[in-house]
Parts: sequence; C-alpha cells; structure tokens
Amino acid sequence: MHCPFCGAHDTKVIDSRLVADGDQVRRRRECLACQERFTTFETAELVLPRLIKQDGRRQPFDEDKLRAGMLRALEKRPVSVEQIEASIGRIKHALRATGEREVKAMVVGEMVMNELKQLDEVAYIRFASVYRRFQDLNQFREEIERLARGQDSADD
Repeated sequence: MHCPFCGAHDTKVIDSRLVADGDQVRRRRECLACQERFTTFETAELVLPRLIKQDGRRQPFDEDKLRAGMLRALEKRPVSVEQIEASIGRIKHALRATGEREVKAMVVGEMVMNELKQLDEVAYIRFASVYRRFQDLNQFREEIERLARGQDSADD
C-alpha cells in the first residue's frame, strides 16, 4: 500500500476491524517512512457475469441501470429504499450464484420481474409492459388476469 502522504511503498497495519456487517475490513496503517497514519477499507470484489443482449452484443452488468429501471417502475409506489436495495442484492447474488461468465439479459429481466412481483404488483405490470413490449390493452388485461390467478392459487 502506497502512503498517501509521501508515496512510500512500505506501510504497516496497526489495527484491523470488520465493518459494514462484516462485508468490509477497516485497516489503520502507518507509513514506515514518514510515520503518518491513514485508514483503508478492503472489500471482496465479486465479478458479476457479462450480459448477452438479444442482438448478441455483450456488455458488463450495470447495477445503476438495474436500479434505474426498478426505480422507474416503482415511481410513486409505497416501497422503501431498503426493500429496493434488498431486491437488487438478491438479483446480484443470484447472478453470481450461476457461476457463469455470461448470462442472457433476458434472465436478468425475468429476475427483475420476479422481484417486482413480490414488491408491488403495479410496478410489476409497469415493468412487464415495457419489457415484454405490450402492444394493446388486451396484453395488459391478460397479464393482470395471470397475476390475479397466481394470487388466488397462493391464497388457497
């Protein structure tokens, strides 16, 4: 680790602690050249698979794009930021758990729809209408009826 004060290469760790629910390690370091102290944070870098778009293009997973799409669907709906972040976390975990280097973008879209279905049915319909490119009112109606049938069977 380079010293941010003098640029020396030799530093020593004075103290290490887990932070952020154990997802990060906070380290107090001291430069052996200038004796200045500084703090670093260490997190595991878990690589998410690349996405294969319908036209065959490949692009890296973009968490900001995922979040923006979900927020657009959830606009003015009674869903907390914590619930949204938990959903995003579950999607990322499921993608990592595939163990694949590349995943079809369609798979991510289906994961988003499943999460939105659990969070808010209106948001789910909003997202599905854009994602599945609904062309007319009948497609909306069919999806809403499918959603209602799914609920009825779950309530029995």
